[in-house]
Amino acid sequence: MFTGIVRTVGRVAAFDGSRLTVETGTEAELGDSVAIAGVCLTVAARQNGSLAFDVVPETLARTTLGSLSVGDEVNVEPSLRAGDPLGGHIVQGHVDGVGHLRERSDLTWFDAPPEIVRYCVEKGSIAVDGTSLTVAATDDEGFAVALVPHTLDATTLGSLAPGDAVNLEVDLLAKYVERLAT
Repeated sequence: MFTGIVRTVGRVAAFDGSRLTVETGTEAELGDSVAIAGVCLTVAARQNGSLAFDVVPETLARTTLGSLSVGDEVNVEPSLRAGDPLGGHIVQGHVDGVGHLRERSDLTWFDAPPEIVRYCVEKGSIAVDGTSLTVAATDDEGFAVALVPHTLDATTLGSLAPGDAVNLEVDLLAKYVERLAT
């Protein structure tokens, strides 16, 4: 489990389509869960400030990880430990879909598939590339968030250009409420 509070931005050191290596100062042991661009991955190897992860076809099909190249920056968050503050919201690292940056104005708009948009509500939570954000507005094609300068500086969200793909994870509580109501 994660909080969506990105701890550092790492850089892709290698990716052969199944083994992803990220240069990061994040401390993790073999078998630990680490969110990379919002995707929960298991540490398979570590050395010299890098963490390596095995990425399976299912993950590649449901996330943006397959499009990563050497040198790309990625948001990195180690898993929540007992006693850590929950500064964002409950994030599992189980990506629900891929969206795209639509535009930046006073708000930052993302286009998203209908199966994501239906869970977006004003003042609700959403994770974009693993970053916990508050939905500021919605329309039929997506949602908007207000990005503060710290978030733009401390995550990869500040370097996104219109059309860039992002991993999206809706609020887990919304999915449980829907399930219980049916």
